[in-house]
Order: sequence, then structure tokens, then C-alpha cells
Amino acid sequence: MGKINAAIVGYGNIGRYLLEAIQAAGDFCLAGVVRRPESLKQLPLELRELPVKSSLSELGQVDVAFLSLPSRLVPQYAQEILAMGINTVDSYDLHGVLADYRRQLEPIAKAHQATAVISAGWDPGTDSMIRCILQFMAPQGITYTNFGPGMSMGHTVAVKNIPGVKNALALTIPKGTGLHRRMVYVELEEGVDFGQVETAIKQDPYFCHDETVVNQVPEVDALLDRGHGVHLERKGVSGLTQNQLFEFKMRINNPALTAQVMVAAGRASMKQVPGCYTMIEIPIIDYLEGDREAIIKNLV
Repeated sequence: MGKINAAIVGYGNIGRYLLEAIQAAGDFCLAGVVRRPESLKQLPLELRELPVKSSLSELGQVDVAFLSLPSRLVPQYAQEILAMGINTVDSYDLHGVLADYRRQLEPIAKAHQATAVISAGWDPGTDSMIRCILQFMAPQGITYTNFGPGMSMGHTVAVKNIPGVKNALALTIPKGTGLHRRMVYVELEEGVDFGQVETAIKQDPYFCHDETVVNQVPEVDALLDRGHGVHLERKGVSGLTQNQLFEFKMRINNPALTAQVMVAAGRASMKQVPGCYTMIEIPIIDYLEGDREAIIKNLV
């Protein structure tokens, strides 16, 4: 199989790191970047020598499209692109409706002989894979996922979309046993009522299930740090043996890791039969670049 022709749809936080991850991957080549028409007038330096269009159909052959978009926009774009017979990879992160989203894309992908890999980030995504491993190691027990402290991209984008918000930052603070506090910092447009914005944030599905503290600040950029992390813990039973304890920790640049996982999922998408997949449904070896036998020899 030749190189995988990849397109980036959207060019926000994750899109910039997707460009780097695609360029660093030996089995990919960049077909181009899709941006809104108004964004084509002034391109960032790194895009000026690359194909940048307002429509995916203008890029020629595309094998897989990486959807670097806010989660609430992803389903519509995924449906349209799958209907073109092009594989899609996204980092959709609305946990509560993920299963419904998967069922929505499955028939479209199959009908057009395409593959969708959804929620290909680190949570949901690689953390989901680790939770699966911990559960089959200790089938009976409890797993706690503790995020942060760090910037949540999905939560931050959700706040930025609230009317009157000029800029925003949403931080996730772990409280232990899977509980979290959301610390939100907003920079408001002139004349906007802070109380109304605060209420809208706390009622949003991204925030309504967690303790949320909203702060108005004069400049959000002075607080910005894209670092994040997770601490997974499972205490359970292997067979009839009690007190099995497992931990997984990482501290990461959030958009850089998300982009790298998406590229791995794009590679895996080319090895699946048409349909829609979460990351836990795909053989782990399919995410890796290189000869299958060599990978087995080196890693088993």
C-alpha cells in the first residue's frame, strides 16, 4: 500500500499539531487543509506553501480526513465526508452521547465503503483502551479516572461559543475518585453581563455534571497553558485474588497528544472493513506504522 493521503479539516489547536504529526509519519502525505473561506485570506506561515482550500473536493485524492473541529460540529461533517467515500477520524469528546453517535455513522460508512474512527483522542480514546486492559486484568473492581490539572480543549471551546465571551480557558482540577472541579476563566465583550454568562456555562452539558467555578479576568491569554494529564486507578480482583492495584499516569501537551493519536487512528482506519469504530474495537497493532511481523517480534 502506498502512502495515505490525508486532509486536515479545520485548523485550530489540534489542526496545527495534526500538520506536524502527519509530516513526521513515514506512511502519510498531506493532501491539504480545509478552512473557512474567510480564513483563506491570511494564512499562517506554515500553510503558505501547502494546498489550503475551502472544500475537501478541491484537494484531489483524499484517503482519510482528520476532523479538527469542535465536537458539536463533528457529526455533520463526518456524515458528509463519509458519504464521499472518504475515511474520517475525529476526537469527539461528548461521552454521554458517544454510543448514539457511533450508531448514527455506522450505516453511512458501510453504505459508502468508508471507515470512521470516532473519539480518537486520549480520553475518550487511549484512556478507554487502558481502562479495557485494566478491567480484563481485574474483572471485578472499580476504576477511577482523574483528569488534570490542566486545560480541557472541549470545555474551553464550549465556553468560547457562549454569546458575549471574547476568550476563555477551562481547567479541569482532579478531586480524586473520579470527581472533578471545572475552573473557568472568561474574558467578556464590553457590556456583557457576567451573571448571565456564568449561568449559561453552568447549564451547558460540558459543565452541568461537575462543580464549576467561573471567574472573570481581564486577559485569558496570560493564564494559558495547554498542559494536561490523567491518573487512572483500578483496584479489583483477579480470579479470586483480592487487592490487585493498577495505576497509569501521564502529563502531556493536550492538543499534541490528541493529534498524534488521531494520526495513528487514521492509519488504523485503512486496515478495517467499512463501518464506524471506537478505538477499543480496533486491534492495537493496527495503530502502528511498519511491518506487522517486525512489530510482533519487537513488542511481544
